[in-house]
Amino acid sequence: MKAILCTHFGPPEELTLSEVPSPKPGKGQVTIAVKACGVNFPDTLLIQNKYQFKPPLPFSPGGEVAGIVLEVGENVAHVAVGQRVLALTGWGGFAEEVAADAATVLPIPPDMDFVAASSMMYTYGTSYHALKNRAQLQPGETLLVLGAAGGVGLAAVQLGVLMGARVIAAASSDEKLAICRTLGAAETINYSTEDLRERIKEYTAGRGVDVVYDPVGDRYTEPALRSIAWKGRYLVVGFAAGEIPKIPLNLALLKGCQIVGVFWGAFAKNEPKESQQNFKELLYWMTEGKLSQHIHKIYSLPDAPAALRDMMERRVVGKAVVEVFGTT
Repeated sequence: MKAILCTHFGPPEELTLSEVPSPKPGKGQVTIAVKACGVNFPDTLLIQNKYQFKPPLPFSPGGEVAGIVLEVGENVAHVAVGQRVLALTGWGGFAEEVAADAATVLPIPPDMDFVAASSMMYTYGTSYHALKNRAQLQPGETLLVLGAAGGVGLAAVQLGVLMGARVIAAASSDEKLAICRTLGAAETINYSTEDLRERIKEYTAGRGVDVVYDPVGDRYTEPALRSIAWKGRYLVVGFAAGEIPKIPLNLALLKGCQIVGVFWGAFAKNEPKESQQNFKELLYWMTEGKLSQHIHKIYSLPDAPAALRDMMERRVVGKAVVEVFGTT
């Protein structure tokens, strides 16, 4: 089978399209013929040896796939050969076939295509865990989403609206913010041209926001934390802007707020029942038309390195997807 391989750590341009043996399912695993694989920011970190998880070389990037079950291993009963499924793999998805732990495999609803299925687990999974489990976001609260046009950011905007919050979307261009407004953001902030703190103060009449969703880090963290309301919750999701910020901890004291870590991968591993329940709720909302992924671009398997480069250069608005065999 063909796969995009990372044989040594480095930039996307050094990945290779190679012939490798097809995987066999171990106990509690299934093998999947990959139809589509979502592209995510952690993929860009994995190939540079900058992520929490460090797969042994060589490996294929790609952590969420949709496809058809080819073979099931021992102790797997909830899916069958020939079934359409989505799965979390961590890595290995930029390939024609992948082995996945059965606990992460779920059937795809009949009216959902492979591209949509492959694009929802990381972004919606992360954002729903953040807003539901970590922030316990309530109807009527105000949610600030930084990096709002990225994959997890747009998911957080949509979920915040669906959960009854008033959403303020912050991003780096007016074009990106226009998409946020179409998905329900009540107000927007272009933090490339506007003062983040002043705009938050204006939108909240000086009160501040109840929840901050921050997948960006860097220079945006401290002004956003200074703009949080009393007993607010600051969600530390990631550091897409590059720098891990250092913050004055006296702000947490003065605001009476919580600084809350969001590590969705660890949540899915340590609390699998809660994670699967979240996915069932997300899939229901998607089939009901209440959530809809914004697809930036669909790439072929040989073009997967270009997808990762676009992700690194922050050109992706919403979700990029690598299509392997097509969606029919």
